[in-house]
Amino acid sequence: MNPIPKLTELGQSLWYDNIQRKLLEKSPNGEKSEFATMIERGDIRGVTSNPSIFQNAIANSNDYDSALMPLAWAGWDPESIFWQLAVEDIQMACDLFRPLYDETKSGDGYVSIEVSPNLAHETEKTIKQAKSLWERVDRPNLMVKIPATLEGIPAIKKSIADGININITLIFSLTRYAAVMEAYLSGLEDRVKGGQPIDRIASVASFFVSRVDSKVDGYLPEDSSLRGQAAIANARLAYEAFEKTFAGGRWDALDSKQAQLQRPLWASTSTKNPAYPDTTYIDSLIGKHTVNTVPPKTLDAFRDHGTALETIFQDLEAAHELFAKLDQQGVSMDLVTQELEDEGVKSFATAFTGLLETIDDRRSAAASQLGPLAASVSKRITKLEDDSIATRLWEGDPSLWTTDPDAQAEVKKRLGWLRLPDTSRPLLPEFTEFAQQVHKDGLQRVLLIGMGGSSLAPEVLSLAYEGPDQESADGAACLSILDSTDPAQIRSAVENFPPDKSLYVVSSKSGATAEVLSLFEYFWELSGADGSHFVAITDPGTPLEKLAQERGFRKIFHADPNVGGRYSALTAFGLLPAALIGLDLERLLARAGWMMKQSTPDVVPARNPGLVLGAVLAEAALAGRDKLTILADGPLSSFGSWMEQLIAESSGKDGVGIIPVDREPIGSASVYGNDRLFIYLRQSGEHDEGVETLRAAGHPVLELSVPTPYDIGAEFYRWEIATAIACHILGVNAFDQPDVEDAKLRANAKIAEYQEKGALTNSDFVALNDAKPELEKLLKGTVDGDYVAITAFLPRNEDTLNSLQDLRVAIRKKTKSAVTLGFGPRFLHSTGQLHKGGPNTGIFLQITADPVDDFEIPSQSMSFGTLQLAQALGDYEALVARGRRVLRIHLPSPAEVHKLKEMLVLVIFK
Repeated sequence: MNPIPKLTELGQSLWYDNIQRKLLEKSPNGEKSEFATMIERGDIRGVTSNPSIFQNAIANSNDYDSALMPLAWAGWDPESIFWQLAVEDIQMACDLFRPLYDETKSGDGYVSIEVSPNLAHETEKTIKQAKSLWERVDRPNLMVKIPATLEGIPAIKKSIADGININITLIFSLTRYAAVMEAYLSGLEDRVKGGQPIDRIASVASFFVSRVDSKVDGYLPEDSSLRGQAAIANARLAYEAFEKTFAGGRWDALDSKQAQLQRPLWASTSTKNPAYPDTTYIDSLIGKHTVNTVPPKTLDAFRDHGTALETIFQDLEAAHELFAKLDQQGVSMDLVTQELEDEGVKSFATAFTGLLETIDDRRSAAASQLGPLAASVSKRITKLEDDSIATRLWEGDPSLWTTDPDAQAEVKKRLGWLRLPDTSRPLLPEFTEFAQQVHKDGLQRVLLIGMGGSSLAPEVLSLAYEGPDQESADGAACLSILDSTDPAQIRSAVENFPPDKSLYVVSSKSGATAEVLSLFEYFWELSGADGSHFVAITDPGTPLEKLAQERGFRKIFHADPNVGGRYSALTAFGLLPAALIGLDLERLLARAGWMMKQSTPDVVPARNPGLVLGAVLAEAALAGRDKLTILADGPLSSFGSWMEQLIAESSGKDGVGIIPVDREPIGSASVYGNDRLFIYLRQSGEHDEGVETLRAAGHPVLELSVPTPYDIGAEFYRWEIATAIACHILGVNAFDQPDVEDAKLRANAKIAEYQEKGALTNSDFVALNDAKPELEKLLKGTVDGDYVAITAFLPRNEDTLNSLQDLRVAIRKKTKSAVTLGFGPRFLHSTGQLHKGGPNTGIFLQITADPVDDFEIPSQSMSFGTLQLAQALGDYEALVARGRRVLRIHLPSPAEVHKLKEMLVLVIFK
């Protein structure tokens, strides 16, 4: 049977001599941490740490990389980074042990952190750092470890007098142990004299065990009967001294004021000599009011075959006699223990140096990603901290983005996204139950009809998790997005999502999005007006909600009205589709919640992943690197489309903005100008070689690891914080889109013209055969810092995409400019705001075409092809009205895009 409960009954507490972030944090699916499980089982009642433990944790894992990276980007030095990481671990451990601490009335549940080993012989500096760590961790169940060197003794006394829990480490000799106990008692007495309470001051005296045997055995012949006895004898005599010291009048006076015993702690209890039983330093040292701190293997061994009996008093007479015998053999315990202390101090100092070197290597690698931006980013983060930006963000201070009273009132209604990882959690059972019912009813294909913020997050999740082409093997639905008015693309959606097998999710925040309602009417008629195949996601009280009620939709889901569309990934707009494709919603929100916890005002700004990223984005833009170029491994490729809308629509106004460049094929370093900031979303590493080439050429390339689809939840949250912070720095309102309405109004005017005259005025374009000189003229006008935007009102399919990607590469090679690609009308709800409100550095190549096999929109006296062209013309006129450089090429059919590509590539490279 497990002997640990019996051990606890005998008055000894097992503390764990190990700490590592992966043991402290919840699992990716939100399950309790390994530490929490061990505490719940009663295996461990405290934790100790030291530089060697942290060296092992950081050097031999990637657990700390995500935390280390923002600190490196912020310009922190290795030692500062270490203390930040260590404090975070200690705080997490303290919080896990806090219930035990409270339950035992401060008897157990302690977590120890050690002062720098380099201070072992520096009394005043030790006192100062002990106080600093105590205040920084800010947990009542913390113990600060101070070594029992001669210089450490007065530091122990002063720290106890200051009300700090102290774990005294590196005790080897009985003489030094006596000094340690004296320092504790004197510290308590000084505190009493000062009128301070002492009932919550705790201390342990860490008496090192196995190292004593290792050292003494080395001085003895291999056949000596004294080998393997010194360590246990030394500890038992220490316990004898403990009992004598904490008794009598002096102790009684302190005890009357509820002073706590300074418990002996047996440290270094793993067996160094394989000839000795692996639990000998636990089995032989069990006694009341003691602690034994054990590494993982020793804990496992004791749980498996240890013996829980009170053994601390065994052979005390023999223990006294042993030292006389050792002295007769020429082994001086005074010499042995001094050597052990010196070696211990040196060992920990060496481990600390190695730890800082490891951190420096990783810090340098992370900091190098910033390239020339490093200095300005560091300064910016300091300013953000000085201005309390994180606190103001969480307080909902709209002055971060605007001084206009009306705009500020609107901003206050748009900050609900900050708490979505918590506020969305109660909704999950409803989403999951609905998804299960849909599957039971045989609807295994889901077509989401939406635009912009209503569709992009579901597209990211579906492509990263499953992909839309095949039905899931486990029965979850496959999902695709329809965000186009192109007739050919709609026809394709009809073929892949027939009414008898499909659920149609009509998704619109405003409930009045023209494209969404037009597409709905078409699929409504196609379904035979069967409301059981339709579900709506919208804000409360919208026209879509009313329509869904009137038509008898299967279900209406309300989104959070306090969250803007492009910040809505973790609302019903993203979570219901995620449930339909079989994602574990709890796990998705757990990852987002993990990122949220690192983004609160309680976190040091330099440690806040989103805040630091926002500073990088803004500083890059201010330095002229405003072309945020997104590289992503295959499963993550759609994440850039979501980022594109978030960043472009949030930042692109008032003549400034960050220009996202999504899915631009990676090229050689020479084709990129100095206006680029690259971001690599890494999963498989397929772009590693290209990234290294870019960095070697001096381009800043940030790298974010996104190992699973569930980590996308964390990335949604990181980038929302980053975008809000970047917009603050750039001086624009992250939560409005003032220039989007113009293109809509112009498109509506075109539609009205059509309905009045029966035709659209389709002018101001260049025909395919006349495109060469006009394109050549357009591209000759590019200067450094410009970008070329291809906006294609064509079907978004593989053939068209390949042709336009070839054209992008050719234009980039010709101009050295970034080249973006957007399909209309999709991009109007994404980068449309940036095109019109952002910097006037864009050159726009709009491509339209006569549709093939066009068809009518039910009840609107207009075809989808007409609607698409009206939207293109409205966007064209809005660009012209703002003085943008724009060329429109109109094709006889969408298929002619191949000829256009071939013709224009020849023009570019003639």
